Amino acid sequence: MQHEKPIVNSELSSQQVKDIGEQGLLKKLQRFCPPEMIGDDAAVLVTAPGQSLVVTTDVLIDGVHFSNVTTSPEDAGWRAAAANLSDLAAMGASPLGITVGLGLPGEVRVSWVERLYQGMTECLQKYNTSIVGGDVVRSPVTTLAITAFGQVYPDQIIRRSAAVVGDAIVVTGVHGASKAGLELLLHPELGQDLNDEEKMALICAHQRPQPRLDVLPILWKILTSDSQLPPAGMDSSDGLADAIIQICRASGVGAVLERREIPIPKTFNHWLTQEQALEYALYGGEDFELVLCLPQKSASVLVQHLGQGAAIVGSITSGSTVVLHDQQKKFPDQVLSLSQGFQHFGQ
Repeated sequence: MQHEKPIVNSELSSQQVKDIGEQGLLKKLQRFCPPEMIGDDAAVLVTAPGQSLVVTTDVLIDGVHFSNVTTSPEDAGWRAAAANLSDLAAMGASPLGITVGLGLPGEVRVSWVERLYQGMTECLQKYNTSIVGGDVVRSPVTTLAITAFGQVYPDQIIRRSAAVVGDAIVVTGVHGASKAGLELLLHPELGQDLNDEEKMALICAHQRPQPRLDVLPILWKILTSDSQLPPAGMDSSDGLADAIIQICRASGVGAVLERREIPIPKTFNHWLTQEQALEYALYGGEDFELVLCLPQKSASVLVQHLGQGAAIVGSITSGSTVVLHDQQKKFPDQVLSLSQGFQHFGQ
């Protein structure tokens, strides 16, 4: 599915969507798709024999999920694609392609739309994936709806409902970096003790997150060698606490997390208090790491193979609560809840 990266024409940067209309815009955007995939009423995707089709959809709204204050059009496109690829990774699936539904005010510049698609393409090409279709409509607010398609062997499907008592809880990388990057973009006066390289690393974590599709081959190799079933899991796009609570609810279990085992960026020590760092890690969201529940032995092997911030952060217990614990007893146990994180229709 790899195809040549289109070049955005900067000479027409002032041209607006209403100047060229729906068909004119579609003609421009078709350059971002493989030609054999477009031109009909729907795309045809071929899965490998014996595999199941996995489908996921995300809707992103200007001012809620992205803004020109914190993200360029290319970054908004990258983040949108990464979010959907992360959902596929969370199911154990490899990507096949995405479709893009785009709602636009007529006053949006054509170059902005092309740059948005450029960012999506840059992310997708890392995983040999393409934009295979979509739709464009007029809208009072810029809206981006992506549907991603993937494939997975039935015996490798990762579900939230598969956690069992005694499982270790593994996170595949540090948490809180995306939230920190967003705060630095919104409030440039923060992080005075960070150097430019440290600031850019956190900002990049927010603007260019990496879906953890790379974890899957390692995971399957470890589990196959031990003849184990797929783990429970999901991604941490809505925050680490949210992911663990959702897994526990679906599996009918509880969990204990060890406060000091939650991996956070080392740079947090230079400018955040312990409580702020923990808040970012648990509830910041948009880190796009995987949260997996699997037997202790396999969990240890997986963490050793992944390195780079991967850690066992707790274990699955009987009961129904998710408790944040401190082995050093400097902090009392804390029951985590979804109300502490971002909710679209929260107060």
